[in-house]
Amino acid sequence: MPLTHVSMRKGKSERYKEAMLESIYLAMRETFNVPENDRFMVIQECEQDNFVYGKNYLDIARSNDLLLIQLTVSNTRSVEQKKALYARIVELLVQNIQIRPEDVFINLVEVAKENWSFGLGVAQYA
Repeated sequence: MPLTHVSMRKGKSERYKEAMLESIYLAMRETFNVPENDRFMVIQECEQDNFVYGKNYLDIARSNDLLLIQLTVSNTRSVEQKKALYARIVELLVQNIQIRPEDVFINLVEVAKENWSFGLGVAQYA
């Protein structure tokens, strides 16, 4: 668990995408105690006309470098852990890919532990 989806505009290098995913994974390991090798991550790269966002929603000035990060996780973390995760993801992304903090949008989708099957048709956490 977590299942990570990142949506972004096309055009970034492989190195950028690798560093982005590694930063998110490291932040989850540090703040959510995600086990080593628990890494399931997908990038969706969009053409400009398929990537629509509120450029100034909540008075946050976003650019075309926006990353929409959605993490599906078990509903076992505290509000403090979630806040720590958000902050650490941004910190590592700023450091490792030089993205602006305004361009990091994070959404958690929480599910019950029994809603996962990692293979073999087995609910490993149930």
